[in-house]
Amino acid sequence: MKTAFITGATSGFGKAMAEKFAANNYNLIITGRRADRLENLKHELIAKFNVQVHPLVFDVRDREAVFSAIEQLPVSWKTVDILINNAGLALGRDLFEDADLNDWETMMDTNVKGVMYVTKALLPYMIERKQGHIINIGSIAGKEVYERGNGYCASKYALDALSQSMRVDLLKHKIKVTAIHPGAAETEFSTVRFKGNTAAADKMYEGYQPLTATDVAEVVYFTTTVPPHVCINDLNVTCLAQANSFYLHK
Repeated sequence: MKTAFITGATSGFGKAMAEKFAANNYNLIITGRRADRLENLKHELIAKFNVQVHPLVFDVRDREAVFSAIEQLPVSWKTVDILINNAGLALGRDLFEDADLNDWETMMDTNVKGVMYVTKALLPYMIERKQGHIINIGSIAGKEVYERGNGYCASKYALDALSQSMRVDLLKHKIKVTAIHPGAAETEFSTVRFKGNTAAADKMYEGYQPLTATDVAEVVYFTTTVPPHVCINDLNVTCLAQANSFYLHK
């Protein structure tokens, strides 16, 4: 059986991807900050799909915690076939002059540095085997800047550049790198962005049918099913009502 390593697995895209890969007979390493949610998900996946699940509790922003958790994995769990860097967030939707510096730092630390830390810690095991697939969950906000997107857009543009750099640098190691950029999707994402204001979050999705976490999980899984010599490098995914980061028909 193959093994997939999914960060930010306790909700949204991450949880949906864990379910999708488990349904397709993958063993899973699931990570997140909330131990109780990880344990609940572990038991759900084992009961429903009869796969092995290894939870790791850490914050991707904490470099020492990331490296320590991965280094301490049992040897049998270090053979990771697919790494999905999913953990990420948006905080605030303010004009540049009104934006909170703490929000900016949290987004950069999570969306960019977190991906660097996790990938750097796992990569030696992929390089040793001369195979692996790294999937970075970006955003269409990393393709086109929109008003009040400032810090979030900057973090996702950086992740896009990082994905391209990984693809080039890891060619010689036969490691695939795929960047997937979802558009509007109805998950906990907007509730976090609006800091618990569910009314503001819900308003974001009025008048059209957004993507769901399951939709994104289906696309992510698809990129892992192409032949070994094929790599999907970059993929934008939106709902039918959305053309890009600012054209939306309601």
